[in-house]
Amino acid sequence: MRLDPRLLLVALFLCCSSARADDLAAKIEKVITGPDYKSARWGILVVDAATGKTVYEHNADQLFAPASVTKLFSCSAALVEFGADHRFETPVYQRGKRDKGKLFGDLILVASGDFTLGGRNDKSGKMLFADGDHVYASPGNTDTALTETDVLAGLKDLAKQVKASGVLEVTGDVLIDDRLFPRSRGSGSGPSIVTPIMVNDNVIDVVVTPAAKAGDRATIETRPLTSFVQIDALVDTVEKGEKLNVTARRVGQDRFVVRGQIPVGSKPVIRICPVDDPAAFARALFIEALRAEGVKVHASALEAPTADLPEKETYAKLTRAAVFRSPPLSEALKVTLKVSHNLYASAMPQLVAVKHGERTQPAGMRIQGRLLGKLGVDVKSISLESGAGGGNGDRVSPRATVQLLQGMRKRDDWATFESALPVLGVDGTLATAVGKDSPARGKVKGKTGTYTDENRQQGRVHLRAKSLAGVMTTAKDRTLVFTIFVNDVPLPSGVTASREGKVIGKLCELIQQHAP
Repeated sequence: MRLDPRLLLVALFLCCSSARADDLAAKIEKVITGPDYKSARWGILVVDAATGKTVYEHNADQLFAPASVTKLFSCSAALVEFGADHRFETPVYQRGKRDKGKLFGDLILVASGDFTLGGRNDKSGKMLFADGDHVYASPGNTDTALTETDVLAGLKDLAKQVKASGVLEVTGDVLIDDRLFPRSRGSGSGPSIVTPIMVNDNVIDVVVTPAAKAGDRATIETRPLTSFVQIDALVDTVEKGEKLNVTARRVGQDRFVVRGQIPVGSKPVIRICPVDDPAAFARALFIEALRAEGVKVHASALEAPTADLPEKETYAKLTRAAVFRSPPLSEALKVTLKVSHNLYASAMPQLVAVKHGERTQPAGMRIQGRLLGKLGVDVKSISLESGAGGGNGDRVSPRATVQLLQGMRKRDDWATFESALPVLGVDGTLATAVGKDSPARGKVKGKTGTYTDENRQQGRVHLRAKSLAGVMTTAKDRTLVFTIFVNDVPLPSGVTASREGKVIGKLCELIQQHAP
């Protein structure tokens, strides 16, 4: 009996594919069952993007703390709801009579939820980011940087427009209307007060640069410059090789003390001072911008406003003196996902709520759930408390996360969403996860997540969650959708979560190279 050669080829292909799959599984399991993970729990799901066929899975239906992979859910919902080209408009109204350039009344800036008010824009209007964003600046993190942008660009533009409209003097007050949604607290590290007004992420940056020789004072610069926030900074320059130790601590409302030491030859370090009242901060900066533009403002930036905000429906009767339009939402999503920006992600559910006539974060999360369900996510199988990750109620499965990514891939704006993800070994929070010679470098795009707790009893870090979810192109030019979670890793003394970041990078290399 003669066998059909075509059947032999099919059998050989299936046999080879099965062998490669077994080989991949063995390689992955060797990593995730290692001695560092005796008490940890892994959840992994890898599927073929085109067919949905499973390539590898491990605890794919169990719930895990996702950390900042949560941002995939909130950013997806915002993109679906608003569209990639949506722009936030921040208007300034004048209230009162005007005579020969003098406004006998008030200027009112109405916050719209613009994430940056131009503070990250380059000259072309694109929003810039640093791989280590300034909001993560802390004594334990020296790999942060500032973007080379004017953090007051939006307020300066509004001030120019106000002057161009004919207002040369304001006898009344300058007000910030931040009633779009109520103030709330975000999750994760960095500035946590979520409001519809955000200028420089509602922080003052303190840049400390060592002097040329030990014993001299370090140079201190603050951004933005303002009289509204008081910062007492005194940092010594010490010998090269000595420990870097610079701290910024709050000692009162909008009052900070910066102290410590920085070695000769060190690169400048950044510390941040989050403001207590973002609306009052923006008001002070706007008053200063108006004065710098030549508009005489009688109100003081240091005193609370004396005038009341108008009823919202009366704005239609007021004269609009200026308006600032944000870059498209796609740019804000890029910054949010590339650097894992907690403040922006925390604001997104409330902006979604406003779109539906609601105002609160819980309402926004419920609406987000409905949007995710339409994308094919089994929302009843997961729990989400926050938009940024780090909430006690944030628990999702690898399967639900892959469902989300597969649902987004079916949309016309998938290319926009995919381009906002960090790229393995190239940028954002994945910039250093693999080396420059890694075969997977540039082939994997995904959202990272990290959540750590303090193990005070042992004096070390407990890694609650490390995660990555996204898409990759394999060595066989196959597109895969994947999610990798690891929870509850007791890290040895002196070891940080970056170790697990590199382990997940290694898993990406294995999958990218050995997937059948």
